[in-house]
Amino acid sequence: MSRILSNTDKTHIAKWVGEAQLISIFAHQSPDGDAVGSSLGLANALISMGKKVKVILPDALPVFYYFLQGAHDIVFFHENPDEVKNIIAQSDLRFYLDFNRIDRVGHELAKYLADYTGNSIMIDHHQQPDDVASVLFSDTTFTSTSEMIFQLLHQLDWMEHLNLPAMEAIYTGVVTDTGSFRFPVVTAGTHQMVAFMLERGLNHAKIHQEVYDTQNFNRLQLTGYALGQKLVYRPEKKLAYITLSQAELNRFHHQSGDTEGLVNQALSIGGVTMAVFLREAEEPGIVRCSFRSKGDHDVNVFARQNWNGGGHKNAAGGKFHGTLEQAIELLENLTA
Repeated sequence: MSRILSNTDKTHIAKWVGEAQLISIFAHQSPDGDAVGSSLGLANALISMGKKVKVILPDALPVFYYFLQGAHDIVFFHENPDEVKNIIAQSDLRFYLDFNRIDRVGHELAKYLADYTGNSIMIDHHQQPDDVASVLFSDTTFTSTSEMIFQLLHQLDWMEHLNLPAMEAIYTGVVTDTGSFRFPVVTAGTHQMVAFMLERGLNHAKIHQEVYDTQNFNRLQLTGYALGQKLVYRPEKKLAYITLSQAELNRFHHQSGDTEGLVNQALSIGGVTMAVFLREAEEPGIVRCSFRSKGDHDVNVFARQNWNGGGHKNAAGGKFHGTLEQAIELLENLTA
């Protein structure tokens, strides 16, 4: 892994982008701020270069990211599978952003990506990436894939195409993946990148307001219910967890992104070193899992070994096959 692309990789990327007639960009299921930010950051820069670009996401993004330019043009596989298949067939270059395994886009979409034999570029900051792309730019020392997009543009001498829409998207990805710059992975270089964008017109206060200060009543009600009724605290295990069933989510008219940040609330309890959020998915028999930790408690290993997932040392996700009750039982047993 390296924070610097090799000359060979830079040559390939520049050539492929220059020759491409249609570039498609993919990010993972349940897209978070970094998935959305890195995708739209790269897309807006490439569009500035005169390229035709399509951003494809497996499913819906949180409503509070729609202020970003290009968000309304995203094509969602779960809504328009035939359109996505057509885009895939016509694309002559693909970017895979913010995921380290092809199955992170979902089983059905992954099948179409796996058959591709053309040029592809994976950019990601998670551990242990699969070898699925022509060029792999992977480095866990970056705060986010969005920060890596900034570095990609810088290293390829494409900074003239870092326009305001691209900067807003990149900043959104960085600020959400770093918990507003409070996680240990943040470096002086991260702040220097932000300073560079601020000097060129980025309005960081506007982005914070759009992402964090624009709530709806149902989301606030769901948050209150989750923290007041569903938060379980196990001080002897230094563990806290929240669980929500589909019935509970439906009761509060859940939309994508409404539960974002709940697991961090659980982790904020004094003395807790691991927090878990278990959410019953719409697909029967699937539970979505989020893990957060402090210090040396490695939830990446925990998620990989037990929950069909992975991520970072202090932040990971996964998927459990079974009922919500069985997932809770497993969690209790694993932390006994």
